[in-house]
Amino acid sequence: MIETLKNAWRVPELRKKLIYTAFIILLFRLGSSIPVPYIDVTALAQYFDSVSGTMLGYMNVFSGGGLSRATIFAMSVTPYINASIIIQLLTVAIPALERMVRDEGEEGRKKISAITRYLGVALGLLQGYSYYVLLRSNSLIKETDFWHGVVIVLTFTAGTALIMWMGELITKNGVGNGISILLFAGIVSRGPSMASSMVELVRGGGISVFIAVLIVVISLAIVAFVVFISEAERRIPIQYAKRVVGRKMYGGQSTHLPIKVNASGVMPIIFAASIMSIPSTIQMMVNPKAGSLAETIFNLFSSSNPFYIVLYVLLIFMFSYFYAAIQFNPIEIANNLKKNGGFIPGFRPGRPTSDFITKALGKVTFLGAIFLSIVAGVPLIVGAFNSSLSGVALGGTSVLILVGVALETVRQLESQLMMRNYKGFLE
Repeated sequence: MIETLKNAWRVPELRKKLIYTAFIILLFRLGSSIPVPYIDVTALAQYFDSVSGTMLGYMNVFSGGGLSRATIFAMSVTPYINASIIIQLLTVAIPALERMVRDEGEEGRKKISAITRYLGVALGLLQGYSYYVLLRSNSLIKETDFWHGVVIVLTFTAGTALIMWMGELITKNGVGNGISILLFAGIVSRGPSMASSMVELVRGGGISVFIAVLIVVISLAIVAFVVFISEAERRIPIQYAKRVVGRKMYGGQSTHLPIKVNASGVMPIIFAASIMSIPSTIQMMVNPKAGSLAETIFNLFSSSNPFYIVLYVLLIFMFSYFYAAIQFNPIEIANNLKKNGGFIPGFRPGRPTSDFITKALGKVTFLGAIFLSIVAGVPLIVGAFNSSLSGVALGGTSVLILVGVALETVRQLESQLMMRNYKGFLE
């Protein structure tokens, strides 16, 4: 990774892209430090210390600490991600949207992106209002009249729109996927505070030094495990038949169809976490009374509750298969192989080939979903058994997102380096 960054820095065009990306990240972190007016930030920080192990604390990690400081970027990328989930599900369910993507090409994708942005702003408005209700109900707002509330909610919503715009700027002019990069930056910014909280736990006797060292070792093992699985793939052998065209002979070569174990990357985790944040958003809006039925239901969605963990894992499985279905179309692959004279040894072209690819894809996706569930679910289980580790337990998903985004960004850099380096083709 370091060598790739060095090589990219030597290329003037890529160096500009890296500097541009770093500049947008700097603006993002600056906005994540500017508090929204009329909010008691000191009392808010104390409130978040008491809810560090809940879903609200989980959302705070994703926002880079913006929620606990009530900054203009407090909503982070969550509204946009939720909008992306809704639009992608609707694209599969509504034929008109599917035709827009399939038949209109680039113009269709632009229309879908615009719809996603508008929906993201609407969800940002809803989430901003929910957060405002939470702040007001806990007496964390200095001015509680209508117009001050409008200013606070609109500031949160404007921050959501600005984040989406910055993410698109990175995707267009920088390196990597913009929204993923901003999510990466927000999580990384929480690293020093998480490390200091672990040190305080050790000093205060909350956990022993052995447990702290064990957590660090497990984190490093998770990183190595994530990298290993991310690079793993199932290779289906493909043989092309020989054919004569004029005086030349084509085909007769062997290749393979790669199916990655974790082809969907970190997206199932991000989508599952975003879906699981919806009950917390509703809870902030309605603010149920203590001991009521509503509070009991919302407590089921606490990150330490077994119901939450099981549902979280089920959503990871669902989105893993969903992304696999989007990325691979076995029938289309089988038809393309048949047209080009290719076949999988031991299987006839057409329906038998597509059935085999479907079965192989299902097995590989199942392994990938298990991998994601282990990395994201085990730390939550640890936090459920030891409440003092509830904040640290959120690091499992964070590590997975960090490693996944870093690997994807490095792959994009390597592909751009390959396009700009022709020496290897000439030798």
